Amino acid sequence: MSLPGSDPLERRRLGRSGLLVTALGLGGAGIGGGYGPVTDRDAIQTVQEAIAQGMNYVDTSPLYGESERRIGLALEGGLRERIVLSTKTGTHPQRRGDYSWDGTLWSLENSLRLLKTDYLDLVYVHDPEDIAPVFAPRGALEALEALQAQGVIGAIGLGQRRHDFHRQAIESGRFDVILTYNDYHPLRTTAADWLLPLAAQHEVGVVNGSPLAHGLLIDQDPDTLVRDRSLRPPERDLNAARRFYRWCRERNLSPIAVALQFSLRQPLIQCTLTGAKTPAELAQNLAAIRTPLPESLWDKLAALHLTAD
Repeated sequence: MSLPGSDPLERRRLGRSGLLVTALGLGGAGIGGGYGPVTDRDAIQTVQEAIAQGMNYVDTSPLYGESERRIGLALEGGLRERIVLSTKTGTHPQRRGDYSWDGTLWSLENSLRLLKTDYLDLVYVHDPEDIAPVFAPRGALEALEALQAQGVIGAIGLGQRRHDFHRQAIESGRFDVILTYNDYHPLRTTAADWLLPLAAQHEVGVVNGSPLAHGLLIDQDPDTLVRDRSLRPPERDLNAARRFYRWCRERNLSPIAVALQFSLRQPLIQCTLTGAKTPAELAQNLAAIRTPLPESLWDKLAALHLTAD
């Protein structure tokens, strides 16, 4: 890896939560079917292989199709105790947008059943369109704090795209972790403008989702991805992805290796999620983070100005 002395599977402290998570974690959207069809067998093997390879953080959500059920099956037989496990509330398909006390308890009871566990290390409030109900009396945050006091959950987080909502969560002093997504990768670094420093200032842990720009930065031509995978990125992102892909090809570099290591080398991000859905994809991502890259590459990448609007 290009950051001297670092290990992509080293364990980092996730802010004041005290949780120690590997620098690369497994996001559950892929194994839930979010990035194309996947079988139970492949999903379960992906989770188990990730743990066998040293990854200790697995994140999921009721929103991610079959993800929670498959993770529960994968963790049977003693693997649960070897990982930090997180899920989310507020986006269950049957009660999506419900950030009430009752809705939160209902969602987490369902998650615990599917995940076959009686505790969760971290729970995120997931993608609220309005942050007010989360903070309201008898809202999601109070419900999570009650479960935290009972020992049912460990840390409390916010998984959200909007940075202004993250600011409110951080400055409230009631959230331990934030999960930001699609805002820190070679095409966009807006999370670093002020959000990452603010989180560090308040000792709030940071998890980075979508480091491959929702699949736009894998080792295939972006135009092919748009055509064959029905990706619909903004035109600005697609143009930047085209330039990034050409730049990598000219230097015989793997776009996945560059994109994943770009996130892993950011010191204000404690964990970067991979959405691998099969053992083959997981192996590809693990190979990518272990691919030696010259330190001079990063200045050359910055000179492309891909992140400029």
